[in-house]
Amino acid sequence: MSLTTPQHSTQARACPVPHVSPVETGVTRVALYTEEFAADPHRAYREMRRQYGSLVPVDLAPDVPATLVIGYHTAVQILNDPEHFPSDPRSWQKSVPSDCPILPMLEWRPNALRSAGLEHTRYRQANTVAIDEIDLFSLHSAVEQVAVPLINSFCERGTADLISQYAFPLTFAVLNSMLGCPPDIGQQVAKALAAMFEGVDADKINTTLTNALFDLLTRKRAEPGDDITSRLLAHQNQLDDAELINQLVTLYGAGIEPLQNLIVNTLLLMLTDDRFAGVGPSTRDALNELLFTDPPLANFSVTYPRQPILIDDVWLPAHQPVVISMAGCNNDPAIHDGEYTDNNSHLAWGAGPHACPAKSVAYLVAQNAIDQLLDALPDIRLACPADQLSWRPGPFHRALVSMPVVFPESPPLKVF
Repeated sequence: MSLTTPQHSTQARACPVPHVSPVETGVTRVALYTEEFAADPHRAYREMRRQYGSLVPVDLAPDVPATLVIGYHTAVQILNDPEHFPSDPRSWQKSVPSDCPILPMLEWRPNALRSAGLEHTRYRQANTVAIDEIDLFSLHSAVEQVAVPLINSFCERGTADLISQYAFPLTFAVLNSMLGCPPDIGQQVAKALAAMFEGVDADKINTTLTNALFDLLTRKRAEPGDDITSRLLAHQNQLDDAELINQLVTLYGAGIEPLQNLIVNTLLLMLTDDRFAGVGPSTRDALNELLFTDPPLANFSVTYPRQPILIDDVWLPAHQPVVISMAGCNNDPAIHDGEYTDNNSHLAWGAGPHACPAKSVAYLVAQNAIDQLLDALPDIRLACPADQLSWRPGPFHRALVSMPVVFPESPPLKVF
């Protein structure tokens, strides 16, 4: 089986592997952006594996082809081979219309996520230092200070939507605190990033992000603090404004939508699985299981081969997106044995030089947010059957539209 044809040569014609390009007509590609896919992606991954094996021809948006990796060992190989699979998309995006709905998610930016080689190292160093200096003990208190007023805003009503009334405002406020960002700027950033994940208003997203984050840099230069933005500004690698803005875009993109979905999807698991009732597996166990079985960033870690490359008997085309399906790979029967406790072999955080540098922070925020809610409202339950919940379409995230819950009306918590 093959997805593409390399440049015509005697060697290529002699290759025993048949060549078919995913950008040519006649190749059936799986659409990752539809409501049908969002409603039951795991059925789709199983069908992909049956039909294609570890590498699948997909569309990320209408007429935007890519290769989706659903084989765990193949993904690990690719993620640890940045020489052949760099993350720089500039050659690819030359062939993409400027109004492509997913372009803001994938286009080149001078940041660690979308660079390779020395550029990646330079950006990665600055980000790692800025994140590693977060005081995790203070962060624990910051989550509580945000969570308690949010819970108090709905605890006496007996009903809530855990996305709009809890998970989103919590992640938004905590991330703003870590970045030293005032709520007015953060709100502009949040709206733009939501549009980015949804693939809408592509022309306006970059302008909104740039203007908002330039305002943040201006404020932090005038009044630096103990926050990620100030540490990026002070880093010895001396990033310029465009570079600084794009590090912040990455941090916001990774810190709002995926973290919100991690909290909500783990709560969904805990509220629908009897194993987590009473004295059972811990919140940490639930997080680990969710990261394995249904990660909040389902398909990402995008690379672009420098030249046609043969892998798993498939020719991958040069400069075309190769997307790692964390959800597909984690559920690969070759490695999935149903054991999740203390098992960190999943790919939800990525792997290799582009692995998430903030996973300890994300774990802490998600676990504390969940524990605060369940400690305050131990009898909380879904307001509808789980199969009636709707999932937002999109090629990258695993995200509910809403999560309505009910619980006994409860008095407000004490605010310390």
